[in-house]
Amino acid sequence: MSATADIGLIGLAVMGQNLVLNMDDHGYTVAVYNRTTEKVTRFLANEAAGTKVIGSMSLEELVANLKRPRRVMIMVKAGGPVDAVIDQLIPLLEKDDIIIDGGNSLYTDSIRRTKKVEAAGLRFIGTGVSGGEEGARFGPSIMPGGSAEAWPHVKSILQDIAAKVDDGTPCCDWVGSDGAGHFVKMVHNGIEYGDMQLITEAYHFMKSVLGMSNQEMSQTLAEWNKGVLSSYLIEISAEILAHTEADGTSTVDLILDTAGQKGTGKWTAVNALDEGIPLTLISEAVFSRFLSALKDERVTASKILTGPQTQFEGDKEETLQALHDALYAAKIISYTQGYMLMREASAENNWNLDYGSIALMWREGCIIRSAFLGDIKAAYDNQPDLQNLLLADYFKNAIDQAQSGWRKLLAAAITHGIPVPAMSSALAFYDGYRTARLPANLLQGQRDYFGAHTYQRIDKPRGEVFHTNWTGQGGDVTSTSYNA
Repeated sequence: MSATADIGLIGLAVMGQNLVLNMDDHGYTVAVYNRTTEKVTRFLANEAAGTKVIGSMSLEELVANLKRPRRVMIMVKAGGPVDAVIDQLIPLLEKDDIIIDGGNSLYTDSIRRTKKVEAAGLRFIGTGVSGGEEGARFGPSIMPGGSAEAWPHVKSILQDIAAKVDDGTPCCDWVGSDGAGHFVKMVHNGIEYGDMQLITEAYHFMKSVLGMSNQEMSQTLAEWNKGVLSSYLIEISAEILAHTEADGTSTVDLILDTAGQKGTGKWTAVNALDEGIPLTLISEAVFSRFLSALKDERVTASKILTGPQTQFEGDKEETLQALHDALYAAKIISYTQGYMLMREASAENNWNLDYGSIALMWREGCIIRSAFLGDIKAAYDNQPDLQNLLLADYFKNAIDQAQSGWRKLLAAAITHGIPVPAMSSALAFYDGYRTARLPANLLQGQRDYFGAHTYQRIDKPRGEVFHTNWTGQGGDVTSTSYNA
């Protein structure tokens, strides 16, 4: 059998199939394999009919079809299934061949897999792929990391099939070693959770306080999509609100209000807790999905618990502008927190992440694509060592202009009993971040009082710790768990 395929792909679910067709469109010959081989036969007879795609009925046949160095992309369910495929592939491959995991894997798994695959003399890439089915077919955002030596051998394929910004630059570039690619994808998904939650909070306010119809809300979002809020999620939200059933009923009104999730937002929140990064907005977005799942409890509670009985009496257009500003300001905070988490992980793992390049990778193709990302890239291009997005002139000025409306909107939401956890946690973070002296001095005093956890003093060098015998009855023994 002659080796004629440029790359192999394992896993012919929707994402896998669409990536194969995308590669074929760009002139690459792809060999495919699926554990259920009937799916290979169906794919070749239907979606891949008339293409150069080569079907394989076994992993051995797939590997035999590949040019050296062999490049094999795995598109199966994250977790154990990926490890199982890797274990089967390693004995079939030879030195310097490349295994690519394109699924939604946890970045720590990619760190572990990089070590394992490299120890076998092979190369590993763990890459985030964002954009859903349409992105996979016509141009996703791709975030590869792992064995740096593998990048030159896959660069042309991945960059060719990736989405492109206006000047033709691909939304794909090398992110960093071992788990860097999947870490950046994890943060992307966390920001996605935040963006979606913010839009739903705006929807709830427009519907329940301003009494707007779905068509009015759709038109409002469509208008917002022409300005600083321009994004894929705003665009599709406008389309969802405008969609009707055959009888004229709004489809969105028929959807049960319980949100699902695949866990990637939770990974982001858990990692932030582990790293000590205040990822408050994204965490609230995850918790809001949990709360939505308590449907039966909420229905019961709605018949027992009361809230304010108010009617909106303000200026509708002025309030809509405040809502626009609140949404924009909170969106800035969401990305700010995501970049804070990436900054911490980059330092801890020696990834040397290029934050401007990451913004460019998200500029097109992915779910969080928006005009806003161009401003993030410009901020890091202008100041590569930027400590925090809020300190960049563009974002400082944007918050300055938006925060009056942001505060008015949150006050109105609270007055009318509308939950806005993501928008309000974003403002709390902003106010905390801009405060030179927080009340944590009292908190640390409390810890020292009941647990002798010690404290530092503002009149002494940082790092020197003290303990007070607050009651006169305690001793001088202190805890060793200050950890500030």
